[in-house]
Amino acid sequence: MDIGTVLQQLAESLGADYFGIADLREAQIFIHQQGGPEIAKYQIGVTMGIALLDPLVELLPDRENNGGRILYRHHAYDVVNTTLDQIALQVANTLQREGYKALPIAASRRTDDVRICGPFSQKLAAHLAGLGWIGRSCLLITPDHGPRVRWVTVLTDAPLVSTGLPMKNRCGECRECVTACPVQAFTGRLFDEKEPREARFDASACDRFFKDEEKRIGIAVCGMCLWACPFGRVKKK
Repeated sequence: MDIGTVLQQLAESLGADYFGIADLREAQIFIHQQGGPEIAKYQIGVTMGIALLDPLVELLPDRENNGGRILYRHHAYDVVNTTLDQIALQVANTLQREGYKALPIAASRRTDDVRICGPFSQKLAAHLAGLGWIGRSCLLITPDHGPRVRWVTVLTDAPLVSTGLPMKNRCGECRECVTACPVQAFTGRLFDEKEPREARFDASACDRFFKDEEKRIGIAVCGMCLWACPFGRVKKK
C-alpha cells in the first residue's frame, strides 16, 4: 500500500471527511511571503477537513439567543480544530516514521497580528488539492458542504502525488456571503491569485468586529458568510 493511501485511511479513521494532497510548487512565492523560508521549503501539503454539523451552523443567524454562540464556538471551533490538530499530528508522525520531514500547521492559529493570518493558508492547500474553490467570502467552497468545513495541513517533503487540480469558481453572480457580512468586509470580487487579499476582503474590519463582540458579550462568533452560502445550505426534504 502506498504512503498516500496509508495517510488517507489514517486520517479518515480519525474523523476526517476530506483528504487531499496538494502540489505547492506553483504557489511558492505566495507561501514564502506569508510564512517565510521554513514554511516555503515544503513542496507537498497533505490537507484534511471536517464538515461542520449543519444544526450548529443554522444557529448562527440567532446566535445570541438560546446559547447558540456558545454551542457553535465550542463544537464548530474548539472541538473541531482540536480534532483536526490531532489528526495532523498523527499524519505527521506517520510520515516521520517513514523517513520524511513533516510539519503540521495548526488548524486555526494566528501567528501574525499585523497581517491577521497564520503561517500558511489552509484553504490554499485544499484548493490546490482539488477539493474546492475560493469564493467571494475568501473561504474554500466545497461542492457538497460549501464553506462549512474546517481544514488542517501537514507540510512534507514526501514524494506524494497530487489528488487533483484547483476547481473552477462556481459562485457565478451569487453575492449571498457579501450581503450577509455584518461589517461589509467583502468587496464582492471573485478570487484572483494575482491580486492581494485586500482586493477582496478587509480582514481588519472582521477582526475589529470580533474584538468588539468579545467586549460586548464575552464569546464572539459570526460565521454569517459561511451560513449564507447556497452550496452549504441544508436542502429541505
